[in-house]
Amino acid sequence: MNYEVVIGLEVHVQLTTRTKIFCGCSTAFGQPPNSQTCPVCLGLPGALPVLNYQAVEYAIRTGLATNCSIAPQSVFARKNYFYPDLPKGYQISQFELPTCRHGWLDIEGEWGVKRIGITRIHMEEDAGKLVHGEAPGSSQSSFVDLNRAGTPLLEVVSEPDLRSADEAVAYLKKLHQIVVYLGVCDGNMEEGSFRCDANVSLRPVGQQEFGTRAEIKNVNSFRFVKQAIEYEIERQADVLDAGGKVVQETRLFDAQTGMTRSMRGKEEAHDYRYFPDPDLVPLEIDAAWIEAERAQLPELPDARRQRYQAELGLSAYDAEVLTAERAMAEYFEAGVALLPTQPKAVANWVMGDLTRKLNDSGQTLAESPVTPELLTGMLRLIEAGTISGKIAKTVFDEMWATGHEAARIVEEKGLVQVSDTGAIEAIVDEVLAAGAAQVEQYRGGNEKVFGFFVGQVMKASKGKANPALVNELLKRKLSGE
Repeated sequence: MNYEVVIGLEVHVQLTTRTKIFCGCSTAFGQPPNSQTCPVCLGLPGALPVLNYQAVEYAIRTGLATNCSIAPQSVFARKNYFYPDLPKGYQISQFELPTCRHGWLDIEGEWGVKRIGITRIHMEEDAGKLVHGEAPGSSQSSFVDLNRAGTPLLEVVSEPDLRSADEAVAYLKKLHQIVVYLGVCDGNMEEGSFRCDANVSLRPVGQQEFGTRAEIKNVNSFRFVKQAIEYEIERQADVLDAGGKVVQETRLFDAQTGMTRSMRGKEEAHDYRYFPDPDLVPLEIDAAWIEAERAQLPELPDARRQRYQAELGLSAYDAEVLTAERAMAEYFEAGVALLPTQPKAVANWVMGDLTRKLNDSGQTLAESPVTPELLTGMLRLIEAGTISGKIAKTVFDEMWATGHEAARIVEEKGLVQVSDTGAIEAIVDEVLAAGAAQVEQYRGGNEKVFGFFVGQVMKASKGKANPALVNELLKRKLSGE
């Protein structure tokens, strides 16, 4: 390609406050249209906004987690534009004085580790929602649902540091993981809790000046972001190759066709006629408040991942999987606290059988019938030689189904591992006698057949034979000892 891609992202993070940013209306999703509104979020004359304290707390925490500086004073502004889902005719946002500034996130990929700057994070209210469809007995119609109007948002604006669709997706995933870890956003992209506008431009390789950008609005999945950016890169390259000029505009992504299409001319800041909101005083945040919010921060994924490798000896892959979600990391750590000698075993069961059961059942970790206490109780039985790893699979399934402790299940089901040398030796002798042909193959140099004998012994013992003892006896007898 003769062009360098330049991408900046504006991410809208919907906060998990129970009420809206400037009134007491609920933010619950999926309620009947226009059932969660009041004079404030409807923009009725004489209604005055009151700032949601928790929204400010969440803004500070997000800023700290993304390495931003927190402004001692920030100001709310009116962003003026007219659209059917904006009842006041303006949106309360922040302009010249945002709450968080000059942060960064590191992303990793085939490019190595790359630092992406964050220009600002500011608070604002969401608009309502237009619902397009046919009303019964009428022609094509559109409806306005203002339940979402006034929902608190953080807008996270990156520097134009991204150079590919893959880098953009990596940045989005990193930011998504952080805000969900913090608990400030539920991260539900289908419900619009985390969505982004992508600004894409091209410039000839070596040119310092940015090209003309197009903004792709409200993309709400990582896959769609990648598709939209890649399509836009190709579209703009075709325009430039043909000697044309890219038009600065706002475009929409059509998931059905995988294409972007023009929506309207791109507005500039002056088009919105920003001015300080006269109904809201400047927001002042002192150092004590910032430190109080810093104390509320959980250990973030990057730090956790490094600690798991350095202190627990886990591989980079295991650490990555276990820290992907805060709930999984906390479950794992609870298990390690109960069984500190077996971090790898705890990790394997959490990433393996536990995750499989959760996926199959559609349950969350909070709903798991197998608690860290139950899991580590079972691992202690393996460590003590009471049950084998194979029997443990059966025990785990039974714990999931009943919620009973492993020791009780082992006793009731008669699953205690057989470690009696004489009993196992008798089974081994029977298996070898029945498999004379395989014995000759093994002694003739075909060592792969050894697994056949192990399987037959375990089958004959109903999985109860001590695997280590089985292997030892088989090797001894097959070698003619």
